[in-house]
Amino acid sequence: MPYNLAVLTREIAAIAKDAGAFLLQERSRFQRESIEYKGLNNLVSYVDKETEKQLVTRLSQLLPEAGFITEEGTTGQEADKEALNWIIDPLDGTANFIHSLPVFSVSIGLAQGKTPIAGVVYDPNRDECFSAWKGGGAYCNGNKISVSPATQLGESLIATGFPYYHFDQMQKYLRILESLMTQTHGLRRMGSAAIDLAYVACGRFEAFYEYNLNSWDMAAGVLLIQEAGGIVTDFEGGDEFLFRGDVLAGCGVHPEVIKVIQEFWT
Repeated sequence: MPYNLAVLTREIAAIAKDAGAFLLQERSRFQRESIEYKGLNNLVSYVDKETEKQLVTRLSQLLPEAGFITEEGTTGQEADKEALNWIIDPLDGTANFIHSLPVFSVSIGLAQGKTPIAGVVYDPNRDECFSAWKGGGAYCNGNKISVSPATQLGESLIATGFPYYHFDQMQKYLRILESLMTQTHGLRRMGSAAIDLAYVACGRFEAFYEYNLNSWDMAAGVLLIQEAGGIVTDFEGGDEFLFRGDVLAGCGVHPEVIKVIQEFWT
């Protein structure tokens, strides 16, 4: 690999922090009239689009040979998913941002095909910068992090997300929720998958699962968990999560959680 991933990740973190500062600046003057709809319950604003443009410009300068897979499609180009790509979500948690709920993040991942090799999730509200590179460990604000030591479902707190489309899967999803509610310390829905994944990486959650996610929701976060000693799979236990959309990430409770999911999902 012709570049130093540790150095590259530090550069990515600096770019993510600048983007986060822009989000906080715009949050203070954001008006609901600026909301747009990409689809049913799928919100977007000028803030998402402008932040993505800033990220694309700076990341292009950082690594010109990489393509882009982006939520808002500002590059106007179709990416080769087998190649080296930046996979970015400029504002993960748009609904939270719009409603002034301080749970949103900037997510920047770099992947070779379906394998993330560097990633940063920045939470500007808490000024927490989670970063990782392949083979280098995972960090929060420069301090090394690891997944929870828990191995039993009964001692776990689990995060998930609620789907805003594909409601035909809802009954299966609710059965999983019901089962996990009775076997854990509880479930949480933060509204930013990138933050959920970062929290698994640093041990605040024992696991996170969701379906109908996009690659930009998880490219950085799944690498954080892998480098923090966790396990990441799709719902079938395979490694197709990045572009297939269903993901289960966790610590030692992963086998128990996937058993519950597979009981109702398949």
